[in-house]
Amino acid sequence: MQDKMIDAFNEQTRQFFEPMRKLNSLMLNNMEKMTQYQMESMKRYSQMGTERMRDAGELTDAESMRDFGARQAEMMNELSKQMLEDAKAMSEMSLEFKAELEKLYAESGKQLAEEAEKAGQAAKQETAPAEQPAKATSQSSSRKR
Repeated sequence: MQDKMIDAFNEQTRQFFEPMRKLNSLMLNNMEKMTQYQMESMKRYSQMGTERMRDAGELTDAESMRDFGARQAEMMNELSKQMLEDAKAMSEMSLEFKAELEKLYAESGKQLAEEAEKAGQAAKQETAPAEQPAKATSQSSSRKR
């Protein structure tokens, strides 16, 4: 008997914490994905900057300065395209996270509604016998004093 109660309590506790566990897992996965993407982006940007600094260190005359200026303009164009792509990718990740979060909340709400309905039905079944009308008994007691 006691084992059944403990098992039921454990099951209820697990069901209670399951939505929070799923939410934490979803948030952690999203944070990990976004952090990884940002780290890769930062690596690309730092490599671009390092390459520019190396190129600048190799300038020896006016012609190499002119070529460097032309490459610098190309690099800025490339950098702006890369930043736009990164912004799009981050936006897509955010939208994906939002959709997964909405799905999780919908599932949790549905599960909560189902459990509430089950609890309501169980409560009705328990109170149903008590709601039956009491039998009328006619006892007249005439006491004479």
